[in-house]
Amino acid sequence: MQPARVTASQADASIGASEGAMSVATGDWMSILDEIGAHVPEHRILTDPDVMLGLSKDQGEGAAAGKPIAVVRAESTDEVAEVVRACIRHRVPVVARGAGTGLSGGANAIDGGIVIALDRMNQMLRIDPMERLAVVQAGVVNDDLRRIVAEHGLWYPPDPASSPWSTIGGNVATNAGGICCVKYGVTRDYVLALEMVTGTGEIVRIGHRTAKGVAGYDLVGLVVGAEGTLGVVTEVTVRLRPLPPSARSIVGFFGSIIDAGNAVRAVADAGLTPSALELIDQHCLAAVDAWKNMGLSVEAEVILLGRVDDPGSTGDTQAAAMVECFTASGATFAAASSDDAEAEAMFAARRLAYPALERLGPVVTEDVCVPKAQVPEMLARIEAAAARHGIKIANVAHAGDGNLHPLLVAQTGDDDERHRTELAFEEIITDAIALGGTVTGEHGIGLLKRHGLRQELSPAVMEMHRAVKRALDPHNILNPGKIFDAA
Repeated sequence: MQPARVTASQADASIGASEGAMSVATGDWMSILDEIGAHVPEHRILTDPDVMLGLSKDQGEGAAAGKPIAVVRAESTDEVAEVVRACIRHRVPVVARGAGTGLSGGANAIDGGIVIALDRMNQMLRIDPMERLAVVQAGVVNDDLRRIVAEHGLWYPPDPASSPWSTIGGNVATNAGGICCVKYGVTRDYVLALEMVTGTGEIVRIGHRTAKGVAGYDLVGLVVGAEGTLGVVTEVTVRLRPLPPSARSIVGFFGSIIDAGNAVRAVADAGLTPSALELIDQHCLAAVDAWKNMGLSVEAEVILLGRVDDPGSTGDTQAAAMVECFTASGATFAAASSDDAEAEAMFAARRLAYPALERLGPVVTEDVCVPKAQVPEMLARIEAAAARHGIKIANVAHAGDGNLHPLLVAQTGDDDERHRTELAFEEIITDAIALGGTVTGEHGIGLLKRHGLRQELSPAVMEMHRAVKRALDPHNILNPGKIFDAA
């Protein structure tokens, strides 16, 4: 079976180099590789097709990937700049990649282009406990950063499910969120400064390392979430927080996904701000159990997992209030967990849901975000789409901030089911927008959501985006064709 694709995005998913940047004719390949080879050792310029294949796409199921001229494994900002300058001279597209854990095709290679792999740029350059910041290269893995700063009593909150593997540079590219973002915010809230290579081949530093800084436009905020279309980020200065106190866990079992959605709304109505509020359904728990034998299957269709990290009696009060919200919304069981190991196992299952479902067949991952008040309605529409199209949709969600991740599971070799999956994917996007939401909360637009972006943004706003792209990438070589057409 070919990977399931989004019907309205099939034309968008072509990643030839026709939009501004031009691929190099075969006879000119050696010329650009010779130029790059003057600055990067030969053993880090990969041209073997089989080796490049694994470095030419991310985890976005159904997003097309092109065949690059080479993958360059850069080890310094200077090397990145020299590669970009060579690509400018030859009008060759450049795609930067970290660990390849993205889910939208944003890091997929382009025919006749160059992939710059940043995973070897993995040095932690500075940790400053007084200023509560860290300076790291783009290839540093999220969990490694969190582990090292914890030794200083500090904490880096953004924690996407891919945190054991995803890199800080990749997190910056998509403005990644995670379990903690309901209370502590997303990547953009923690990036103070960036070093990057621009679309003109210059090395620049933007942002600041002080507690305050409002000199000029917020270019850091612009680049975070730009998916490598405005510059190749090589170094990141992040804000840190003190380690939070131990959290109380709250678990609720529900007989329907609608009841669970109502509980999410009730928590918001009560003015509670948990440090996590995650949803995981029985499909996901069963898949994780089948894979890891964790013994987590329970008599519930949906589970809500909450955390409260406020200290002392304040935390006790909030945990009790969340239990009341769950119970009033129809939970068949709700309690503040007295078993930390059991609660941690549940959160581990939440993180394992996507890879566990992948074992059952191709998984097309949605990433829509709606206002918290609309979570019950959006979950109902997702459930209706699954029934209408006769497909399996498993659900996980950062429910506390309305960021839902329906996982559409396709069966190998069933073209009709693939088509129905495509239709459901599009309907979920349309429904999210209709409810005042957005087409992506943290995975990015990449290739798979370009059609959805055009639904969400007006033509005038789309042109504002294109104007920024033209200003910062005048040759249109930086990840062209992703997010939107630059023309």
